[in-house]
Amino acid sequence: MADVEKIVQADPEKIRTFGGEFALSFDTCHARDHFGIIPGPGPKGTLVCNGQVRFSIDPDPAPCTLDEAIVTAVRLRSDEGVTAFSGGVDSSLVAALAQRECVAVGREGSHDLAQARHAAELLGLSCTEVEITTDEIADALPEVISAIPKKDPVNTSIAVTQYFIARWAGTHGYRRIITGQGADELFGGYARYLSSPTLEEDLARDVLGLEAQAERDQAVAALHGTYLSMPYLDIRVVRAARAIPAHEKVHDGQRKIPLREVAERHIPPELAGYGKKAMQYGSGVWGVLKKLARKNGYKTSVQDYIDHIGRVEHGH
Repeated sequence: MADVEKIVQADPEKIRTFGGEFALSFDTCHARDHFGIIPGPGPKGTLVCNGQVRFSIDPDPAPCTLDEAIVTAVRLRSDEGVTAFSGGVDSSLVAALAQRECVAVGREGSHDLAQARHAAELLGLSCTEVEITTDEIADALPEVISAIPKKDPVNTSIAVTQYFIARWAGTHGYRRIITGQGADELFGGYARYLSSPTLEEDLARDVLGLEAQAERDQAVAALHGTYLSMPYLDIRVVRAARAIPAHEKVHDGQRKIPLREVAERHIPPELAGYGKKAMQYGSGVWGVLKKLARKNGYKTSVQDYIDHIGRVEHGH
């Protein structure tokens, strides 16, 4: 950080080429990374001084293969921190390359805890399993709902899971949480892509939605003094992924094909080919959220239960 401060004070023009995720403030200026992964004042990918945009931040690293891009992106982010781990291909590849302590979150007996335990053994990694209870989830909901921008069932259930990852990381002295976010959108990981007649357009739209996802996740991470670092959203990886045609990412019943091909060079084939449940389902949080809604009188609408919590938090 001291080196960065020297650069921005001596030659702010160099910020134009800064990669990675960052938010900087100095004098009357603010700068945020190209993709807006780290929240902060001012628009993403710009240096703003005295309220005026001074220039765009547009890093231009040398072209590389997808394998090289992912390896480099993880290496640049793994000098510190903990890896959020669920045992799927996305997080297993990142964890194997980062070689950091891992943390997995879920209900007792949940799919994600069991898979994370198995994957960590295969990879020879240390992984802390954090079991979360119904009461803990209920207690966390008001804080989570208050923090996230879009307060719907899907975003809430994902954010709750992220909340407990961030809580563990912050409690144990970590600021950086290395995650596998972005892989599904960049490489075609969702089941709905298998039957999509407009796959190229769907992928492009979903990649644009990653900024909103980052805003949600960083808001929850900040509650515990942490932030999420996302190697799959490194500009090298994004460029390499975008250069691959959609039909090469999803075909013949297979998803995330290019990512799995890279993963096979670094992790056991069993993990490279593994198809994992979405975070909110694999952790068991979605099931608890539905039960809490029913228990509190909202038998048919989790959204109504979320709205109720929001109203209570605001004194209504």
